Amino acid sequence: MEPKWSPSGDWFFYYGNDKVTANSTDDRELYRHAGNKDSKSQQQIHLYSVTSDELLSIDIGKATPSALTWSDSDSSLYFAAQSTESAEDADRLYEAEWKDVIQYRRRKPNYGSVIQRIDIKRKHGKVSVKVHSIKHVDFIVSDILFIPSEHKMVCISMSVIFEDLSDIDLYAIDLHDTSSLIRLTNNQAIETNLQLSADGERVFFQVYPVKLNNETFSSAQSRLYSIDLTNGQIEQWGKGFQGAVRDYTIRSEGGVFILGQLGTNVHVYIQQSVSKYVCLAPGWHGSYRSISSSKSKQYSSVAFSFSSFERPEEAYFVKHIDGLPWAKPLTHENQLLATRSLPRAKLYRWINHDDNRMIEGILHYPPGKFEHKNLPLFVLIHGGPSDASTNMLHADFYTWAPLAATEGWLVLEPNYRGSTGYGDQFLNEISGQLLSRPGRDILAGVDSLISDGIADPTRLNIGGYSFGGFLTNWLITQTTRFNAALSGAGPLEHTSMWGTTDFPVYVNTLLRGFPWEVPEIYEKESIMNKLNKAKTPTLISTGANDIRVPADQSYMFERSLTSLGVPAKLLLFPDEGHALSNNPWHGKIKAREELKWLAKYDHVPLVKAEN
Repeated sequence: MEPKWSPSGDWFFYYGNDKVTANSTDDRELYRHAGNKDSKSQQQIHLYSVTSDELLSIDIGKATPSALTWSDSDSSLYFAAQSTESAEDADRLYEAEWKDVIQYRRRKPNYGSVIQRIDIKRKHGKVSVKVHSIKHVDFIVSDILFIPSEHKMVCISMSVIFEDLSDIDLYAIDLHDTSSLIRLTNNQAIETNLQLSADGERVFFQVYPVKLNNETFSSAQSRLYSIDLTNGQIEQWGKGFQGAVRDYTIRSEGGVFILGQLGTNVHVYIQQSVSKYVCLAPGWHGSYRSISSSKSKQYSSVAFSFSSFERPEEAYFVKHIDGLPWAKPLTHENQLLATRSLPRAKLYRWINHDDNRMIEGILHYPPGKFEHKNLPLFVLIHGGPSDASTNMLHADFYTWAPLAATEGWLVLEPNYRGSTGYGDQFLNEISGQLLSRPGRDILAGVDSLISDGIADPTRLNIGGYSFGGFLTNWLITQTTRFNAALSGAGPLEHTSMWGTTDFPVYVNTLLRGFPWEVPEIYEKESIMNKLNKAKTPTLISTGANDIRVPADQSYMFERSLTSLGVPAKLLLFPDEGHALSNNPWHGKIKAREELKWLAKYDHVPLVKAEN
């Protein structure tokens, strides 16, 4: 959960993870176990005053909060946490009969979330805090928002297993009559990021649509919608925009600022009302990654983070959006990178001649070798697939193309079919061709680089994480041209992936059905059945507690390659889920070992990077 400013701007809240929480695999796993009375210590929400330097820590019980929001004043806030109030008699009867046996899918009597209000009173220099239960709901709450004008609470339900997206919707609770619970949406989509309009009449939310129409699966890029709380009317914002909505914030004069990804850039767009066109705000070319705006009608200030190929990420501030090109940096956290000789990057386009589709990617050249020829190539594939490589410099274990380029590699980041920022049709062209079509897009890019004399045909290497690992696993069964492969959290076998992931709808959507409905597609797109063709030495890595792409997929991959006599090594990161976000050493070690693997099997001496 991100920290949020209080209505006055004097305070912000944050939630500090304890050791148990920090070791959870991800949010869904965390919420799944939040009600276990034996596994949690006392949880706290922290409030910090930027005016007085005061820190207030509030005990909220043993359940981990899943959502937090302020009321319309600094004196109260709301949070949702999984219910720990137990029907003790029912629990005792269950334990007497079943002991420690778990009945899968059985809901405990206390399943769901309790929405609670924290009241803070300050008198004579003393602070008193009271926590009140508002309502129990029979689902996990992922986001909440207080609506002052209606005295309502809007929340988003979520599921710990994404089997049916109709489990994820918006609900409204009347705080005058908390017995009411009104469902506001009912669709096959994932809703996130609730925000209240400047006039207080609409609730905005982002949507990641997945549809099933007449037995045809399709998905769309992330979009922005609002719902009118007075009449329930839902409207789409940014209708004419062909890219993906990455983030947004409320415009104090009305409307919204949208961070929209189109191609490899993420720019700021302005929409004054739902009936107006989306307008590009003049600014820098690169990627605006997050944005926040003043909620006061007296001010129009905006804060955001930004980076580009040769400009490390920092936070910026501008008094009005018209001054976006002249925004001042608030931070200098990555100033050291700005003093280094960084790789230079450019766009690169090629044609997949199977269907004459233009594909775009990013080329990162080693420092001092911009537009040189015959360079050793490393293809770094983004995950998703509903994601894209963009014009940014945000160094981590996932977006580490600049690091690889600094070590001497020409790095290609392909935005293959299925990537965002190129329209919904481009996104959907992998339906039923989950691996084969984007795989051909990538190989066409490699062929083009060789044909143009840019890449050395004898020194080709490949890798990626999540869906990028999935494609890596596929591609080493399609060709033996690659000297080395890096597979991070990459699925191997469709049916077992569908059966064990926390996001099974992802698999049966992209493959157009369940394994027994379309066995021919599962067979055609199968890696396992083609694995005997693999010859490429492969380094495999995964979070040991990953439930998005279960670690079993990596175990199967390593065992298969070893049985085939193909050099393989598996790195397991303990207490990590899919995001490898619990221990920063894990991401560093992953990148370090991957560079060593590339050097070992491409026979390139490893140049040690500066600390």
